[in-house]
Amino acid sequence: MQTIDKIPTSKIQRATKLVSTGAKVGVNYIKYYGDKMVNSEIEAKARLNKNNATDIYDGLKQLKGSALKVAQMLSMEKSILPQAYVEKFSLAQFSVPPLSPPLVLKTFKKYFGKTPNDIFDTFNATSVNAASIGQVHIAEKDGKKLAVKIQYPGVAESIASDLAMVKPIAMNMFNIKGKDSDKYFKEVENKLVEETNYVLEMKQSKEIAAACSHISNLLFPKYYEEFSSERIITMDYMEGEHLSEFTAYNTNQEKANTLGQALWDFYMFQIHKLKKVHADPHPGNFLISKQGELIALDFGCMKSIPNEFYTPYFELANPENINNEAFFISKLYELEILKEDDSKEELEFFTKMFHDMLSLFTQPFHSETFDFSDAKFFGKIAELGERYSKSTDLKKMNGNRGSKHFIYINRTFFGLYNLMFDLKSENIKINNYTDLE
Repeated sequence: MQTIDKIPTSKIQRATKLVSTGAKVGVNYIKYYGDKMVNSEIEAKARLNKNNATDIYDGLKQLKGSALKVAQMLSMEKSILPQAYVEKFSLAQFSVPPLSPPLVLKTFKKYFGKTPNDIFDTFNATSVNAASIGQVHIAEKDGKKLAVKIQYPGVAESIASDLAMVKPIAMNMFNIKGKDSDKYFKEVENKLVEETNYVLEMKQSKEIAAACSHISNLLFPKYYEEFSSERIITMDYMEGEHLSEFTAYNTNQEKANTLGQALWDFYMFQIHKLKKVHADPHPGNFLISKQGELIALDFGCMKSIPNEFYTPYFELANPENINNEAFFISKLYELEILKEDDSKEELEFFTKMFHDMLSLFTQPFHSETFDFSDAKFFGKIAELGERYSKSTDLKKMNGNRGSKHFIYINRTFFGLYNLMFDLKSENIKINNYTDLE
């Protein structure tokens, strides 16, 4: 794979890269207008989406950091983006061009004050895994194989300016108006800042590993503070394949069910018992061991769930509450979905929209077990998302809806549901986590 010798770190350099990417997208639209004159609209639009997705991803992968992280987040929104974007942006989960070995050694010395060879017995300067914020290298110390994650230079310092550049695109995509929009972007910015703090990640990783050690078929690496810093984190190297690689060929239903139950129990225990959750559930953060166990990695993005959000959110997982109109509407106000200054049309539209969404999305919680291999269930979710994304009524209204906590909690559930569907897990015990304490 091609490596990167330099990452644009200044605001001007990064803005210039985005502008050049925007120019390529503009050319693609010119081609599209000509294309649809001689081919069908569907064919032309498919080519436009494919070309735009490629050019945007190619630009973002050179920038890395929060710009690429946003693409990774969007790749999980399968009901919002065209498939071409989902496929291309999903590469940001665990497959992007790594830093070149000379830049790795320079970066390591800058962050640690020593070269890798001063610390480890062996260190491979060629990355084995590169993602949006950092990349992983293999090292050895006293006979133990280690994974050393090194943060890309300039990532932490460029978060605010990167988000300012992508903000107009995100506001247009999600129909967010200027008023009150800052709370959502501030939530994302704060989480990205936390993700660049590897001292915090070390602390969170050790806490989660200890708290969830009782969950069956779930493993965590051991972390080493003496070989870590604010921008470098060292842990055990865990042997396994990415979850998406495993699901591509697995036909063993028993193994799929075991892994799915471990994954579900892991998330339900965090959410309901710890009131804090690993809010980055994409395939690159989970490995499958040769013994068929789930390995959880990367706890930089942890979302705390305050009681004032947790209580109404999960009260609406109960079908009796969803179908109690007065109770349902009161909870929509608590969750900031409905507002005191909403028009009659907005109240009616968003009440129905969220009733439709929650009635469907909370179905796994309506019974003791659930079949996450059910393509019809996920097809209905995609269909609902597509219907509302094309709604002309919605586009006329203010899309600023819901507490800021929705951003990462919804992201967690969308990601978790997608992973469970990828595994094709059946007969998952929804409240099994209560029996594991």
